[in-house]
Amino acid sequence: MITAKNVTKRYGKVAALNDVSFAIRAGESVALWGANGAGKTTTLRCLLGVQGFEGELIVNDIDVRKQGKAARAAIGYVPQETAFYDMTVLETLRFYARLKKAAQQRVGEVLEQVQLDNHSAKRVNMLSGGMKQRLALAVALLADPPVLVLDEPTANLDVQAQRDFIHTIQSLNQSGKTIVFSSHRLDEVIALSSRVLVLADGRLTLECPPHELAARLGLHRWLRIWVAPEHKETTIQIFDREGYTYMPNGRSVYVQITHGGKIAPLRSLEQADIAVEDFDLIEGELQGGNHV
Repeated sequence: MITAKNVTKRYGKVAALNDVSFAIRAGESVALWGANGAGKTTTLRCLLGVQGFEGELIVNDIDVRKQGKAARAAIGYVPQETAFYDMTVLETLRFYARLKKAAQQRVGEVLEQVQLDNHSAKRVNMLSGGMKQRLALAVALLADPPVLVLDEPTANLDVQAQRDFIHTIQSLNQSGKTIVFSSHRLDEVIALSSRVLVLADGRLTLECPPHELAARLGLHRWLRIWVAPEHKETTIQIFDREGYTYMPNGRSVYVQITHGGKIAPLRSLEQADIAVEDFDLIEGELQGGNHV
């Protein structure tokens, strides 16, 4: 379904992608893994034909460099963040169906696919983050493309919305869609992918099954903990005092744990009478973790 041969993208003397080659079979689900700046987003932009590059990229038997518009028609793209006009869900999908020259009957079909059929009359600005991401997925599915490309698809979602979105993507993959997605969450990679392409400094450094990724890269285990805003600073002070490696992230805090020690940070907060609203176990690399 996708073949990349010696794909290179330079910005002056800096190579964002350097001689990257891979192949993805129809029906596969492949994750792109790497730190910020590794080349994940550049790879996706090249696939979409919106980024100039050297080398060869074939998507669904279409040469991306020569027929970028035709290649994009074979791809449904879901960005990390999507901005919509202030319309209802139904109006939004009808608008994009006209743009994509998709049959209007597809609107109802994709609403059902992404479980938004009971929310079609809601205005987009009233949707939760998870619902907005499902709406973006619905837009991507309107033309029934064989390939779905997703850039950090659950990065801005809460735990339940992440699980719901992953389940939807799993169902689409099982129905035959080829999935290519970037991620920094090991649990997401394990749940969604059959193979992982690891990028570092613009080069493809490793291909492996998802269950081998943590051991091959020496990844750490993290607990993401949500507390009330008024308790966040105290939570950070507790993790700091007890010597944890941690990283604040919005209303949550990531804290690094050992494989047998996921309960310890929760107990520390319980002893300080800080209620934990939710938590999630993540295995992977986080950018910018602090130990102070």
